[in-house]
Amino acid sequence: MLHGTAATVVLLRDDPEGLQVLLLERPRHRGSFAGAWVFPGGVVDPGDAVDIGTAAETADGDDANLASARRAGVRETAEETGLVLQPQQLVRLSCWVPPPEAPRRWKTEFFLAPAPAGDITLSPEEHVDAVWLTPAEALRRGHEGTMDLVPPTWVTLHGLLGRKSVAEALAAAAAAVPETYATRMLPGREPSVMVWPGDPEYPDAGEDMGEDAGGKAAETADASARHRLVRDGTGWIYQRTT
Repeated sequence: MLHGTAATVVLLRDDPEGLQVLLLERPRHRGSFAGAWVFPGGVVDPGDAVDIGTAAETADGDDANLASARRAGVRETAEETGLVLQPQQLVRLSCWVPPPEAPRRWKTEFFLAPAPAGDITLSPEEHVDAVWLTPAEALRRGHEGTMDLVPPTWVTLHGLLGRKSVAEALAAAAAAVPETYATRMLPGREPSVMVWPGDPEYPDAGEDMGEDAGGKAAETADASARHRLVRDGTGWIYQRTT
């Protein structure tokens, strides 16, 4: 059962080295994702609730849940970085649903947004460091073991590889259908393997993906197809042919 909805905001900026993203380091001694480098974000609070009929900040196609996630993303970004966004600046990218065995399951909406000008001001209870990196450099550090990246962060960074500018990344996300990653862990695998629809080993998704979505994905997937993340030492290998 899902516990609720959360929002994550991938802040982007242009740099002579190429497109960069903001990553924040979680404290190593407490809280979720201890020691990991993550994007700003958090759980949708009751105060984030949006009345679609009257809210001016909603984007076209938003329902109440998505509009509330958009507002939560703006609030969390301000609290965790000091940077202020407008809800309409957030471009929906993807939706992540943890596997059933996860102790805390929050359906998380991922958004891209252009970073406003200003210095990063961290909330010490939430994060201990911040860095701007190209997606390629962040993934390199993940493979090297100097940066702990959780699976949604890893896959999101992988999807930004090759984007040359903030404008290009935002336009690509706006033109695409946001993908839902309803994660399943393959039991008994060492190293760990996570799979998503399109992979032949993806099991029935149940309520997370809608009626029969997972079963159909598993039945129709080519035996040689891959949509998975495989643990590789300190990092991951993202395999996708679908």
